[in-house]
Amino acid sequence: MTSIAVVNAGSSSIKFAVFGAASTPKLRLRGLIEGIGATPRASLSDAKGETLLREEPPPEGFDHAAATQAMMRMAAPWLDGGDIVAVGHRVVHGGPEFSAPLRLTPVIVDRLMTFIPLAPLHQPHNLAVIRAMFAAYPDLPQIACFDTAFHRSQPQIAQAFAIPRKYSEEGVRRYGFHGISYQYVVRRLKEAAPDLAMGRVIVGHLGNGASLCAVSAGRSVASTMGFTAVDGLMMGTRCGALDPGVLIYMMDQYRMGARDLEDLIYRQSGLLGVSGLSSDMRSLRAAGAPEAKEAIALFVYRILREIGSLAAALGGLDTLVFTGGIGENDQETRAAVAAGCAWLGVSLDDEANRRHALRISTEGSAVAVLVIPTDEEVEIARSAWEFGRDAAGRY
Repeated sequence: MTSIAVVNAGSSSIKFAVFGAASTPKLRLRGLIEGIGATPRASLSDAKGETLLREEPPPEGFDHAAATQAMMRMAAPWLDGGDIVAVGHRVVHGGPEFSAPLRLTPVIVDRLMTFIPLAPLHQPHNLAVIRAMFAAYPDLPQIACFDTAFHRSQPQIAQAFAIPRKYSEEGVRRYGFHGISYQYVVRRLKEAAPDLAMGRVIVGHLGNGASLCAVSAGRSVASTMGFTAVDGLMMGTRCGALDPGVLIYMMDQYRMGARDLEDLIYRQSGLLGVSGLSSDMRSLRAAGAPEAKEAIALFVYRILREIGSLAAALGGLDTLVFTGGIGENDQETRAAVAAGCAWLGVSLDDEANRRHALRISTEGSAVAVLVIPTDEEVEIARSAWEFGRDAAGRY
């Protein structure tokens, strides 16, 4: 059986999965290599989550290139003699021009390198693995799936900042992220409820990273994330939308530099910063402390504010979809958001919400409310299967 590999590379880790090569990918293996550049550790499990092997590679010289080789070596014995015929990569930033998955070439990778200033925390590591694969497996098709691509259908006005035109022309605009997740959810919505999928939909990707996307007839028209993935909703450790004057104040009063501010808004804020306890919603609900309750209340409030904004962009709302770790699993957050959307005609079925049903709104609700688990890896695998083939349909 031929297989598709899916790779998500970070600064010190590579998450990967192997699927059967098909239009409906089926998971075969899942792996993790972490501690790259420090104390590397690697593990591989089967589709049921059973551990197949663990390794601790020698740390000397174990960079992203070495991790890439380790990943392919680890998977090979468990492929039943089949080959990996294509690799799909999560690439955070496709800039203003890439609006769909595409088969990579060295020239395209060079172009993607120019977007590193737009996503300095992610893009270099995404591309490091791609370059390593080109060096080691030059004939292996590699397909990039961009977190920004789904949002390129937005009208120009939805992507614009009110700043001098020269900066906008140089790429300072609203890009939006979580696009791979939104693409998967929209695809699943079309399968589960095609009538709803063609209407006015808000999808809430709620997890450690959180955002909302307004979708009309299956296409993104507005999103809460903007130039970076720190904008919009309050998140696990990210602050979300913040008055830029606050940053100037921090620079003046606390002598913070660029990297200090980056650490503040990406790693010290959000649920963690407000609660002072944890970035994990489960821990905050279990804690019951006033600070935890305040953090949760602010998280919900910011969601409600942004739903109002996106409903205005859509000219109304027909369907609200929850996804992501919190959206899929935390019934209390869903209930609080639904209660705050009563003005839009949302009416929640409490029993359906408790059992995490597909549809959790009442029959009389003016807005359909659904829970659709996301699967970015499956979406990338499907794209790799589709875009990895040549004109003759071969890999």
